[in-house]
Amino acid sequence: MDRRSIIKNAGIAGVLAAGAAPAVHAQAALRWRLASSFPKSLDTIHGAAEVFAKKVGEMSGGKFSISVHAAGELMPAFGVVDGVQNGTVEIAHTAPYYFFGKDETFALGCAIPFGLNSRQMTAWMYEGNGLKLMREFYAGYNIISFPGGNTGSQMGGWYRKEIKSVKDIKGLKFRVGGFAGKVIERMGGVPQNIPGGEIYQALEKGTIDAAEWVGPYDDQKLGFNKVAPFYYYPGWWEGGPQLDFFINNKAFEGLSPENKTIVECAAAYAHTDMQAKYDARNPGALKQLVGAKTKVLPFPKDVMEMAFKESMAIYAELNTKNPRWKKVYEDYANFRREQNLWFRFTEARFDNFMQSQKL
Repeated sequence: MDRRSIIKNAGIAGVLAAGAAPAVHAQAALRWRLASSFPKSLDTIHGAAEVFAKKVGEMSGGKFSISVHAAGELMPAFGVVDGVQNGTVEIAHTAPYYFFGKDETFALGCAIPFGLNSRQMTAWMYEGNGLKLMREFYAGYNIISFPGGNTGSQMGGWYRKEIKSVKDIKGLKFRVGGFAGKVIERMGGVPQNIPGGEIYQALEKGTIDAAEWVGPYDDQKLGFNKVAPFYYYPGWWEGGPQLDFFINNKAFEGLSPENKTIVECAAAYAHTDMQAKYDARNPGALKQLVGAKTKVLPFPKDVMEMAFKESMAIYAELNTKNPRWKKVYEDYANFRREQNLWFRFTEARFDNFMQSQKL
């Protein structure tokens, strides 16, 4: 008699008597679907979800499998929060600031203009109150979050015309992700929130005047240098943008303790792996872009100063209008202040000196 017959006909007592107890505790195979906000062509940012899924499979001995679906396969790039919230999929991989239209607090889980860099963001999440505060906020959307990667500081985007002063921002139709659009708008620009896979066509056709994505490695893959010759830095709105794995709370609570730990560890691995890839691949891609006649330029001082001024003004206004934002931002701002004090003495001085040397 096989084990399934024993279980069906004998009940628990019969199972124990038959010596088949281990079968009672064996975990059934588990399958989840993951909806990404990114196209497959971006092997770093979309690839983080694949790295995560692979690790979950390996650590569970193949008993917990997650299929990864690019933007548009199961739902639109910007539909993944609704998908996870409603239980259409168990998990998503996305940039939280895409959803600032639902509530500005989403942006704090990813990046805000003149915010934390990538190391500081990771520190706030794991050793500060970041993960705790953001999870309290996401609970209102039936979501539990896990850090799922960081690109590091990004470039400031591609422009069809040169930006010589803040006056050139006025009327500029600029594809810019997340919260930064609010600042661009106050500077006189016209922000556009367009998924990564649709940016090239919009820039080529002149539907937009400028676009930012990530940095040299991804931007070169998307071919932006072919339709916009001016490449500006830094991306002051993305000093350290964090990606997240958003998991339906009911689905996560239904996991065994072992599988919960597997998810946590796999996410942490993917989180580290993503930035390692960007840091390793961006220098070579930048050299190739410069070799292809891309004009790499810093933003004018007045652009940076006005962007900073308007950003701080927006945060002050939100503190009076949005209590959810205020609760998280106050902690975020305090952490940023302490981090900048420390980095001023160490990281910044060391980096500035090393970058001035001809090594």
